[in-house]
Amino acid sequence: MGSEPNAMAEYSDVLIIGSGVSGLSFALKVASFARVTLITKKNKADSATNLAQGGVAAVLSVEDSIEAHIGDTLVAGDGLCNESVVRIVASEGPDRVRELVDLGVRFQKGPGGTFDLGMEGGHSARRVAHASDLTGKEIERALLEQIAATPTIKVLENHLAIDLLIESKARGRERNNGDRCLGAYVLDRITGEVEAYPAGVTVLCTGGCGKVYLYTTNPDIATGDGVAMAYRAGAKVANMEFIQFHPTCFFNREAKNFLISEAVRGEGGILINQRGEPFMKKYDERGDLATRDAVARGIDAEMKAAGADCVFLDITHKPAPFLMQRFPNIYAVCKQYGVDLTKKPIPVVPAAHYMCGGVLVDEWGCSSITNLLALGETACTGLHGANRLASNSLLEAVVFAHRAAHWLKGRVEAIAQLERIEVDPWRTGGAEVLDESILIKHNWNQLRQLMWDYVGIVRRKKRLDLIQTRLHCMLTEINEHFYDYLLTPDLVELRNLAVIAELIVESASSRKESRGLHYILDYPAKNDSEFLRDTIRQKAEKNHPRV
Repeated sequence: MGSEPNAMAEYSDVLIIGSGVSGLSFALKVASFARVTLITKKNKADSATNLAQGGVAAVLSVEDSIEAHIGDTLVAGDGLCNESVVRIVASEGPDRVRELVDLGVRFQKGPGGTFDLGMEGGHSARRVAHASDLTGKEIERALLEQIAATPTIKVLENHLAIDLLIESKARGRERNNGDRCLGAYVLDRITGEVEAYPAGVTVLCTGGCGKVYLYTTNPDIATGDGVAMAYRAGAKVANMEFIQFHPTCFFNREAKNFLISEAVRGEGGILINQRGEPFMKKYDERGDLATRDAVARGIDAEMKAAGADCVFLDITHKPAPFLMQRFPNIYAVCKQYGVDLTKKPIPVVPAAHYMCGGVLVDEWGCSSITNLLALGETACTGLHGANRLASNSLLEAVVFAHRAAHWLKGRVEAIAQLERIEVDPWRTGGAEVLDESILIKHNWNQLRQLMWDYVGIVRRKKRLDLIQTRLHCMLTEINEHFYDYLLTPDLVELRNLAVIAELIVESASSRKESRGLHYILDYPAKNDSEFLRDTIRQKAEKNHPRV
């Protein structure tokens, strides 16, 4: 690429980064009044949404109530939920689910055409609308079909955002809280070229950060890109210590990151140890349907006590035809690896699953940087608090996509009239080709192993202190790679993962109590007097001269 500046892409009213349910939903809602460019770093169907098995939690039955859903969410969040946001999401959720049906999502229906609602941990009623055990894939299919039929939405696959374009940087000023986002620098994975993509509004929908851990249910794309970019740009980031470990990931060394849905326990699955004994009642009176934080800790304790590699999820007491119809995908994958779940228990372990923190946003999805929005798992809306209630994630995504679209509709003309500020094209300078990928692979593997060993389900202050020291050295090396070599997707993602790791560790170290998903042996009790608040991080340094 040499040292010549790359071209500037055409201006868009809206630049959406990410192609999960939040990004696709938002794109469809604003396409009637805005020109949309949606970039996704791999194939447009590669997203955490596509892997979501359980469903969308919403009050869709006369036997349920909005107040019950609010109450269940608040209990799961362990004191840190924003109650007004919880009320908004629970109240607006049913309409958003029906809207998905109108868009072509084929949820499972029961007698009389009513929703066939599933039960999951932490819920007091059946309220999870699902499409068998492939709900996310079905939602993604329907939304992508609608996107393809909408000419005002341009979708660019294999385009990876590197950093946000920020007004203070473009004007050569210090950062301040009134900063404005102007778009993003984007790497074309096929050509290796970097372009500036200017936009009136930029929306981060990049999903979570599961790949910062050695074991995760997340897809390979989940490298925390949106949060890392926003943090580097000076946006406020909150509650990164609260990483949810899904209790039941299929334990098989050849099966990659396959989730066993919480709905299996909702339909009667029982967690048993190596001796075949049910054990969850020892750890939580709610047993197998306790919230995810409690179940993951229970499994972790049981495995450590026995020195076992896994525990088992037993649902063999249910009729085989029911299981094969209700969980066709889980049944097929387990069978492929020699486990017939109708006849034998499924080996399971906890794995990193969901980022409850993220870019801090208001009730419309707006971050602390003007014209920068964040939706879905990338955002910290206040809905999840210290622990997400099962199947509230897809719900949050569609509710906030709708609210953000409403916010933009009333402002799109005014935003279009704002001054178009000249931004510097990306310059490669004297950067060289990185011909030894071992430099990246070594740091990538070391980072994920360290996070798994030191910042997992159960934490210790000593381990957090040790990893901070190691992370500092690693971050220095990764930053040197970033400025010395021409960019590759792996290098961009490694840089983002290192930022995410630092945010998780710093946030965990600062919370000297145990709450929700953050359990630290040095401070095993909750401390409401000091820590009944969000953990907020904001980078307040000068812009780097190159990025």
